[in-house]
Amino acid sequence: MNDADAVFAALADGTRRELLRAIATSGPTTATQLASTRHITRQAVAKHLSVLSDAGLVSGHRDGREVRFH
Repeated sequence: MNDADAVFAALADGTRRELLRAIATSGPTTATQLASTRHITRQAVAKHLSVLSDAGLVSGHRDGREVRFH
């Protein structure tokens, strides 16, 4: 899969678009914080964030025990 395919595949899912929008508007946040305001588990949020990260749309930086996504 090339870079453009990975981006479009990541954005094809509505939940991932919603998470990307939330990160873009609220700034750096964790999977736990994102899950707390949605009807989705933290593990599911983490999986979606992994796909967004693999596509180069978000990046995660460790902050203690948490990973903050930008």
